[in-house]
Amino acid sequence: MEMTRPGLQGDSTVDCLKCGGLLNHNDGDSAEVSVPLSLPGIRTSPMEGDNLYRLRDRKFLLEDKKRLCALALAAALLGILLMIIHVEICPFVYKPGSNMALIMNCSISLSTGCLLILIIAFHYKDIRLFIIDYNQVDWRIAMTSHRVLVITLELLVCSIHPVGTYWKAGLHVNSSSPAPLCVSNHQSETLLDMELLLSVLMFLRLYLVHRAILLHSKVLLSASYRSIGSLNNINFTFRFVLKVLMNKHPGRTLLVFILFFWLTASWMLTLCERQTQALTGHMNTALWLIAITFLTVGYGDVAPSTSCGMAVCLFTGVMGVACTAMLVAVVTEKLALNKGEKHVHFFMLDIQISKRIRHAAANVLRECWLLHRTNTTKGNRGEHRKHRRCLLEAIRVFRHLRLKQRKLRDYVSEMVDLPKMQMIMCDLSANWNNSYREMEQRILSMEQKLDELSRCFQQTSELLYQVLRHRNPEIR
Repeated sequence: MEMTRPGLQGDSTVDCLKCGGLLNHNDGDSAEVSVPLSLPGIRTSPMEGDNLYRLRDRKFLLEDKKRLCALALAAALLGILLMIIHVEICPFVYKPGSNMALIMNCSISLSTGCLLILIIAFHYKDIRLFIIDYNQVDWRIAMTSHRVLVITLELLVCSIHPVGTYWKAGLHVNSSSPAPLCVSNHQSETLLDMELLLSVLMFLRLYLVHRAILLHSKVLLSASYRSIGSLNNINFTFRFVLKVLMNKHPGRTLLVFILFFWLTASWMLTLCERQTQALTGHMNTALWLIAITFLTVGYGDVAPSTSCGMAVCLFTGVMGVACTAMLVAVVTEKLALNKGEKHVHFFMLDIQISKRIRHAAANVLRECWLLHRTNTTKGNRGEHRKHRRCLLEAIRVFRHLRLKQRKLRDYVSEMVDLPKMQMIMCDLSANWNNSYREMEQRILSMEQKLDELSRCFQQTSELLYQVLRHRNPEIR
């Protein structure tokens, strides 16, 4: 037995090395270190070793995806920040086409290149994770048309950045009319429009925020969430994470989004309106215009004058309507009564209506007595008609209150139908269980009594046989 153990360990080690080599060949990672999965005294099959390798690699790949996503978001925000600094200080601190402008533009391009490399690395890890999840051998199976389209679109969006500084005009800038961007005024209007468009479109890189929120959320990192979600066929997408955030922290989430959108849209509006020297080219006016557009007020005292500014204001109005709808939903949910509060409120309403019904019934009886007394004493016709009108009014009030009480009780019964039905079913199941146990006990007692009866019958038959044999010895 001791001689066979080394052989088993050696075979399992060879299998694990083969499995590790196969994974390295498929994933293109030659630096992978193969570790034998067999322990002394434990026999591990090749399939179990393969599964352990896959779980380990999957954990490492998820950590790499989180890290790459965070780095990509940092590179995107750095590029946007450098672009904003470059646009704001270029016409005032250094001249367009100077070495400082070239250095700033090279920094933006360098951050864009790092972002593209991180995006490619992220999708490479995603493809490897797909291969491990579906136990595929060929990586080209993961390259579907949708994935290729998404990767291409992300690379195109992340590669957008202003490049006008690379073209040197060779002429000085007219200080009396500073350019809105770090581009010489002697260059064509087409180049100015292109620089403006590229600077605005750099904010499309913020799509990485939703990916970072998804990969770093506690919902995705919690094993309990994942296990229960897999049992209920729940896909952990950004939509699910956003719903969880809006359920847990609705006010905080909306406040952060509205403030960030307000500042971003205001700066984009100033960037669009600077070339016309309008009032909306200043930050304070742009903040006012974006605020009244977002709130769908629209005083009309300030208006954009360029097509880019009109597009920003239009998008702001659409987002304002959407955020207003979400804010109304959140406030409605906060002001709604919970189950216990509804029970208390409806209980007190029912008590109040019952009191009013008793008063209305007393009024009906009083008016009936007064009308009867008027008829018996043969009073004047005016008093008779007065008491009849009062009687009809009292009957109307009584019927109205009875109808109101019936509607209230119907609503309360509909509200508690499900818990009531659940309680009834629980009581029924408990009664059935008790009846079943009692029946089992009775059946057991009947079986015992039948056994005793059979033994008594057997003893009686033996006694009869002995007595008969004693009286008549010829009976056998």
